[in-house]
Amino acid sequence: MLYIGSHVGFTKNEQLLGSVKEALSYGSNTFMFYTGAPQNTARSVIDDDLTKKAFELMKDNNIDSSKVIVHAPYIINLCNEEKFDFSCSFLIEEVKRVEKLGIKYLVLHPGSHVGLGIDKGISNIILGLKKVFESTDSDVTILLETMAGKGTEIGRNLEEINTIITGVNNKKLGVCLDTCHLHDSGYDLKDFDSFLDEFNHVIGINKIKCIHINDSKNIIGSHKDRHENIGFGNIGFDTLINIIYNERLKEIPKILETPYVDREYPPYKYEIEMIKKKEFNKNLINEIKNQ
Repeated sequence: MLYIGSHVGFTKNEQLLGSVKEALSYGSNTFMFYTGAPQNTARSVIDDDLTKKAFELMKDNNIDSSKVIVHAPYIINLCNEEKFDFSCSFLIEEVKRVEKLGIKYLVLHPGSHVGLGIDKGISNIILGLKKVFESTDSDVTILLETMAGKGTEIGRNLEEINTIITGVNNKKLGVCLDTCHLHDSGYDLKDFDSFLDEFNHVIGINKIKCIHINDSKNIIGSHKDRHENIGFGNIGFDTLINIIYNERLKEIPKILETPYVDREYPPYKYEIEMIKKKEFNKNLINEIKNQ
């Protein structure tokens, strides 16, 4: 079965219920959200009644809640020693919020070493994740996202991700692939099965629990991390379709994080329709503008 959705909002007034409504408006059967603004610590108290209504709406519309994803805020950086205690504490609170919402997976950017060096950065991530898991008793699985390698980002290759997973040694740690990030970090996705073979050899394909589906504005290996709408970038529609419909990952939720058209119009309904039809629409951007 195809599990396809996008990033959606999570507002103070409707919370998870609003997220489900937005996902349904795009024709999604899964989705991803932040529990608050990704750039700051402002968080509303979880409303259990809204959560209950959200789960009822998901059930009525055949959305499997076990395929829904939460993304951790960007301000968490377990590499940075100056913000290490804050990052650990805030991530612990995010795990608790995700558990209270009844969601299973939390995607996390590994972090940036900000001049400490890759080895020290990875060591700090391992230490931080161990602290988080020791401080929480939940079924929430943290998914390390593959990164483009911009600046001093950790997670630019499978080996770095594996070093973290091996060091933490906890079954509640998995991986979220990001197609734009993989492309920008230097992986050729045209032969995606070969990439999966490599992933399986280095980490183990069973660790993949989510895929962010994004085209890229950049050439392969650029380390820039600039997302593009599906089929309009350097990865290309056919390659992305092959990834989305790969039989080895058919049970894995695929989440669109593509940019709004003119920073105003969400593209997700139209991109999801295109993906379901497996037909590239070269006029997609104009159609979205004229909606």
